Amino acid sequence: MILCIAEKPSVGRDIARVLGATTSRDGYMEGNGYCVSWTFGHLCALLDPNEYNEQWKGWNMSSLPMVPERFGIKVTNDKGVIKQFNTIKHLISQASEVINCGDAGQEGELIQRWVYQKAGCRVPVKRLWISSLTEDAIREGFQKLKDQSEYQHLYEAGLMRAIGDWLLGMNATRAYTLRFAKGVGKDRQVLSIGRVQTPTLALIVKRQHEIEHFVPRTYWELKTLYRDTLFSAQLPAEEDDYAITSLEQGQKLVDSIKDLPLEITSVEKKKGMEYAPRLFDLTSLQVECNKRYGLTADDTLKIIQSLYEKHVTTYPRVDTTFLSDDIYPKVPATLRGIQDYFPQVAPLLPLKADGGKGAGSLPKSKKVFDNSKVTDHHAIIPTGQRPDNLSDLERKVYDMVALRFIAAFYPPCQVATTTVLACAGDISFKVTGREILAQGWREVFAKETTLNNSEQSEGLLNDSEPSEQKTLPSFRKGESGPHEPQLIEKTTTPPKYYTEATLLRAMETAGKTVDDEELRDAMKENGIGRPSTRAAIIEKLFQRKYIIREKKNIKATEVGINLIHTIISPLLKSAELTGRWEQKLRAIERGDYTAKLFLDELKQMTSEVVHEVKADKSGMRCPVCGRGTIIRGKTRYGCSRWREGCTYAEAFG
Repeated sequence: MILCIAEKPSVGRDIARVLGATTSRDGYMEGNGYCVSWTFGHLCALLDPNEYNEQWKGWNMSSLPMVPERFGIKVTNDKGVIKQFNTIKHLISQASEVINCGDAGQEGELIQRWVYQKAGCRVPVKRLWISSLTEDAIREGFQKLKDQSEYQHLYEAGLMRAIGDWLLGMNATRAYTLRFAKGVGKDRQVLSIGRVQTPTLALIVKRQHEIEHFVPRTYWELKTLYRDTLFSAQLPAEEDDYAITSLEQGQKLVDSIKDLPLEITSVEKKKGMEYAPRLFDLTSLQVECNKRYGLTADDTLKIIQSLYEKHVTTYPRVDTTFLSDDIYPKVPATLRGIQDYFPQVAPLLPLKADGGKGAGSLPKSKKVFDNSKVTDHHAIIPTGQRPDNLSDLERKVYDMVALRFIAAFYPPCQVATTTVLACAGDISFKVTGREILAQGWREVFAKETTLNNSEQSEGLLNDSEPSEQKTLPSFRKGESGPHEPQLIEKTTTPPKYYTEATLLRAMETAGKTVDDEELRDAMKENGIGRPSTRAAIIEKLFQRKYIIREKKNIKATEVGINLIHTIISPLLKSAELTGRWEQKLRAIERGDYTAKLFLDELKQMTSEVVHEVKADKSGMRCPVCGRGTIIRGKTRYGCSRWREGCTYAEAFG
């Protein structure tokens, strides 16, 4: 008997149906020489501290750091989980071969491997790796089974992630709670610290501090009106980036040119192309759904996961916006399958996937197909199966995915950009205008969709799309005439609070503000967290009341702010440092870095974090005056009574 194990019952039943295992049993299906069973997500977990060492049961500073010589796993203490695990264990003992049908990703690999280890699996294990749950995809996947050993690096990366979270989470949480938390015993407030959770909170706290301490400044912009067109002065900026910092300065500039004609010195018109928005990865889909519909990252993940399980979209937990070359021949069939979008698809249906050359060819752009940008899975696209029985929100998200996919095969949008330069006296002016010459892929979003209004369809463009189109009158080089210079008063504005959309982007780029898509792609390697876990991290911060929502804005609570201010170690709250850690985990996944080296680093980091907390003297009685308490400054310790003249000062140890 061949045993297949899926990650959840619904997926298991889909696989069983394809394999002909149609007889239902308690916890599995069987038939045609196969048994198909399933987990419920994490059946197994790392052992608790006291299961390694009884002395670690109580929270004592003397027992830290807790670093097991060897990590072990256990079955999660739940009646239903234990029952299902025992079913799988029995089936494994009867099987001649096991096929790992877990979620095709790092976490899915870890979930399955732990179950096999705990069940004492000794038979060969093969791996099913698929990007959609359609019948065709499952059949094709079973024809291309690989030995589980080919995914060893993936498992090691997942294991190191879990161990890293355990080591830092367990030790840092206990150390900071014991040292700094208010209350005693059961009433003591737990200061929860996590490898990804804490730097994410630190990003929010930092942004909030910048907003609350922002000092607005007034500045002026010089513009002039000529032939009903507003030109902007091109002035050298001062050190603070604002060219005109006083009304007097601005008025002098106005007075110097108001009686002089404005002369057009250059008219340059360039034709160019705008390519369709990138296909969705999970993060960009979460960003767009938050901006368009106010959906949380977790809501979007649940919806796209549901669409995947309904066989209408591909695997969702991906971090690439590209497709692999082997998808190209399947595109016409996929397009034919999404007949709900016939007006948008119809122009593409005559085209064939023959390499992208010739008049009858389906375009094959490097902006869509690039094997080098695809590792485990490709971008999120429709499967081609008809999307029936979808909820309202499922339909909206499906629309976004489908229209992006269709638009990818339309011609580029042709635009003309006109740049006009002018001068009045010694001051240069500039204006630019943009004109769409051929809609190209924009036609996909302009046509009637299931969203039923143009405003909503506009939201399906990516965030970098220009919303303002400005066509300029015809200007001629050398022409001149009167103009109306004017000063426009402006005030600097503070940064905006994070929304879930902007927070996800910040996590993706380790806190860096990056608008350029190509640069963002390059930085994904050292983002904090993974696409599949970022939503859960944000939700955890809400649950622990470290952050709150005010409309779309995310704000840190007093508890969250105090926690970040309490943390000594930069490792725990630096998005950049955590991003480097993520980079190493990805290197392990590729086989470019060893799990052993990473584990050694983890242990060293954990010891350093605990040592910093133990060595911290803040809150202790001042050794000089005996009345004040030691406080922590930016570079050294001092006494709370320093205003009263206490001279105690000591550099950090």
